[in-house]
Amino acid sequence: MICKPEVDLSGMKSFLAGFPKDYDFLKYLKDPKALYSAEALTKAAGQTCYVSFGPGRTWNKDAQRYFDNIITSGHGSVLEHANFSFLLWGVSRSFTHELVRHRAGCAYSQVSQRYVSGRVLRFVEREEYQSDKTLHKLFEERIDRAYQEYSQMAEYLYQQQGKGEKILSGEVKTDLRKKVQQVARSLLPNETEAPIVVTANVRAWRHMINMRASNHSEIEIRKVFFNIYKLLRKVSPMLFSDFKALRLPDGTSAVITEYPKV
Repeated sequence: MICKPEVDLSGMKSFLAGFPKDYDFLKYLKDPKALYSAEALTKAAGQTCYVSFGPGRTWNKDAQRYFDNIITSGHGSVLEHANFSFLLWGVSRSFTHELVRHRAGCAYSQVSQRYVSGRVLRFVEREEYQSDKTLHKLFEERIDRAYQEYSQMAEYLYQQQGKGEKILSGEVKTDLRKKVQQVARSLLPNETEAPIVVTANVRAWRHMINMRASNHSEIEIRKVFFNIYKLLRKVSPMLFSDFKALRLPDGTSAVITEYPKV
């Protein structure tokens, strides 16, 4: 996790002060129980809908009940206010192809194989290969071969570029490099590492965790999203309290919830 909400509700003071003093709205900012930032932001957004800032509101000590009502009733739009960002590395191109299918509420920035040269190529070994000597050996041979073929292809393309091959031409140095690498990358397997920064709101994270930390998901993406779930549960426990972890027969973990659509 590289970014999480940082909330300062004192910015609401002028708004709350505009109501009659006997409403006691300013006391909203003096609630004795502090919440995690994502929870405080989400709760404040939800209570704005009903201008519910007086003594009769849901106080922070009862915030879990407030969020439970939101989740069970499916009113998840307020969860979209809080965003978290993760840098995911040590993940394969196969993983990111599945990940970026999730669009609503998400933003992605992924390593460019057109811009980044093969000198920093890394590969991700599937868990099934790690525990089998034959599969592990085949994996090592395959990635060595992929690296060699990539290097040979790039070298040849640079030679052709130097000879004036039109399809490889470019106006600036960066374009010349991209023209070569966009061809050479076609040789790379799905096991190539593809670091990616992902930002999503809580509603989107809940959806992705439900879909990708499921026992029906592919093992690589399931393990990543189970770890994401654990991190989010740590910094915003009330927003993910309905998720339950379970151990699968293959030794990995998954999560389930009674409220998948919020």
